[in-house]
Amino acid sequence: MSNIKEEYSKRKKDIKKHLESFNNKNETEKLKELLFCVLTPQSNAEKCWEAVNLIHEAKSKSDIQNILKGRARFHNTKSDRILSAIIIWPRISSALKTKDKRELRNWIAETIPGYGLKEAGHFLRNIGHSENKIAILDRHILRNLKSEGVIEKIEIKGHKGYIDIESFMLKFSDEVGIPSDDLDLLFWHKEHGRYFK
Repeated sequence: MSNIKEEYSKRKKDIKKHLESFNNKNETEKLKELLFCVLTPQSNAEKCWEAVNLIHEAKSKSDIQNILKGRARFHNTKSDRILSAIIIWPRISSALKTKDKRELRNWIAETIPGYGLKEAGHFLRNIGHSENKIAILDRHILRNLKSEGVIEKIEIKGHKGYIDIESFMLKFSDEVGIPSDDLDLLFWHKEHGRYFK
C-alpha cells in the first residue's frame, strides 16, 4: 500500500488536472463521450476517439461503417449501436440530473445498446458525473486490483460479480485514501505511461 500512495503523491496534480478536463462539457461533447463508450469494447481507445470525431460528418449508416472500419472491431454492429445511441441521447441527457450515480449508471447500462456497467461508468466518469461512487472495471483495473491483493482472479461473473468487485475497489480506495476516479487513472498510467479517457 505504501508504494501506491507514493505513486499517487507523485502523480496527483496531473491526475486532478486530467479529471478536471472531464467537467463542464457541452451537449455535443457529452454525446461524443457516449458514442466513444459504444465503440471501446475490444477496440483501441485512441482509434475509437478518432472515429467519434469523424462520425459527425457521416450522413448514412454506410458512412459510419466506413469510418469504423479499421478503427473499431465489429464495425457493422457498432454502427447500428451508434445510430441507436444518437436517437436515445435526449433521454440520456435528461436523466443526467439523477442524483444517485449508481442508479443512473445502472439505468444507462440497460438503456444504451451494447453498454454494460463498465461502459456506463466510463461514460459518466468521462463527463464528470461519477463522483467517485462507481468503478470502471476494465482489465487494467482488474490486473492492478489483483496485484494489490484486493481480488483473487481477473474475471467478472455477471452483474453481481461486477457489483461485488466494485465494492471491493471502492473500499480499497477508501483504505488508501485515493478517490476511485483518481485510482483508475493511476492504474492506467502505471500500465500505459500516459493518461487517456
